[in-house]
Amino acid sequence: MSDAAWLGPTLAAARPQAVAALLRYFRDLDIAEEAFQEASLRALRDWPRNGPPRDAVAWLIFVGRNVGIDATRRRRRDVPLPDEEEALSDLEDAEADMADRLDGSHYRDDVLRLLFVCCHPRLPATQQIALALRVVSGLSVPRIARAFLVGDAAMEQRITRAKARVAEAGVPFGPPGAVERAERLGAVAAMLYLVFNEGYSVTAETVAARALLSEEAIRLARLLLRLFPAEPEIMGLLALMLLQQARSAARFDAAGEPILLEEQDRRLWNPALIAEGLALIEKAMRHAQPGAYQVQAAIAALHARAATAAETDWAQIDLLYAMLERLQPSPIVTLNRAVAVAKLRGPAAALTMIEPLAQRLSAYFYFHGARGAFLLQLGHHAEARAAFGQAIALARSSAEAAHIRRQLDRLMADCAEGETRGAG
Repeated sequence: MSDAAWLGPTLAAARPQAVAALLRYFRDLDIAEEAFQEASLRALRDWPRNGPPRDAVAWLIFVGRNVGIDATRRRRRDVPLPDEEEALSDLEDAEADMADRLDGSHYRDDVLRLLFVCCHPRLPATQQIALALRVVSGLSVPRIARAFLVGDAAMEQRITRAKARVAEAGVPFGPPGAVERAERLGAVAAMLYLVFNEGYSVTAETVAARALLSEEAIRLARLLLRLFPAEPEIMGLLALMLLQQARSAARFDAAGEPILLEEQDRRLWNPALIAEGLALIEKAMRHAQPGAYQVQAAIAALHARAATAAETDWAQIDLLYAMLERLQPSPIVTLNRAVAVAKLRGPAAALTMIEPLAQRLSAYFYFHGARGAFLLQLGHHAEARAAFGQAIALARSSAEAAHIRRQLDRLMADCAEGETRGAG
């Protein structure tokens, strides 16, 4: 690594804590962001010449705070600033002083507050994700826009609207109590999983643009786990992300068509991510405090442990989905459980399980695809064709539609061949 190559990673790692502390001080996202940006510019100028500070986060907070104070005074000469000690002139002494005062719990609540601001319930999911990527991760607007497949101006407007809603909401900036901290953690975890799914739910054409979303979600989940190392649901969340991310290289064929989990080449799965994910979920489960992310991670772990699709422990997966239905009732969870039921008790039992979901999942691509597969296995060809037709109509991409058509053609050909052999 060159003499200056460490600067980028150091600033990126320091950003969440520094911006969070500046937000607590100024109570304004724009000022906090601008102050951090200016502090980063000064770091790029000073650190290569003077060497890295003893505490990069404390240095950036101190410099950013002074920058923000100057900017606020220029903008609002008649508005009193938050009550805080006067800026010290000696930067080295100030850095040491701030490093002493910003202990682990202070950092932890600052970062949690920043993440909570980004996932405020008044914001729609798309704005939550965009705001977190911009403010917490520091991704540029063009990079975020490319990931969401929208124009730069549209993304800039989305982020601006999100900041305005946060300002209007009057988000509390004091340290959260125990109950509020637990509630915030749950909201933040849900937002991070949304970020991950935005990156993971891709087509072959959008992998390059959107891969950074799942990678950034994993980075932020690691940060959250460092801040709350005893939280089993955060362990479960990170384990779930890692175990799903481990399959990335096997999810599409050379033509860009999606490959079903049971048909993937497991040699392409990432063993390092799997090992880390398995260790995390095992550690989480030792706490004996089951939660939705832990259960989903445990399901992913069973798939990861199976050397082949045939070795998958479907009975255990069925039990885990039953637990997930109790923890987080959802028609999607029941639909997923039906796949395990089909493996264990046959397509008729699975079909019986999902028929009551028809109205709630009428616009869901995977419901009709699963229903078509179960019907076809039962030999109900006409109904299967109708179900597959609905799935194709609801497909989110040409690749999904082509995948259903290919599966239908193959299965129908197998059935036709079987009927020919029977007639012979």
